[in-house]
Amino acid sequence: MDTLWDDIEKLSAVCRAAGAHLPDEELKSLQVGKVAEEAGEAMHALHGLKGLTTCGDDHAWPEVQNDLVGAVIAALLAMHYIDPAGARATFDEIFHRRTRRGREAAAA
Repeated sequence: MDTLWDDIEKLSAVCRAAGAHLPDEELKSLQVGKVAEEAGEAMHALHGLKGLTTCGDDHAWPEVQNDLVGAVIAALLAMHYIDPAGARATFDEIFHRRTRRGREAAAA
């Protein structure tokens, strides 16, 4: 069975092939921007869920979740674009550091 990172590597290869005509630094920048776009779509869906859009869009929690997963995938792809060989280890290191307080609180 493939792991999340195995799937990210495969998706990255497909996306890089599609953007082969662009310089590497531009691909990285565009992928970081994709994270913001996907997060914005999640926020739009949340606004629609709360009846706060002017365009009459109705949304539900599954749509918010779908867009959040899109943001996570975009973020993992961006990390892989930036450092294909080290993305997993960098993610693990940052995740461990940023969740320290939660682990400490759960242990107390």
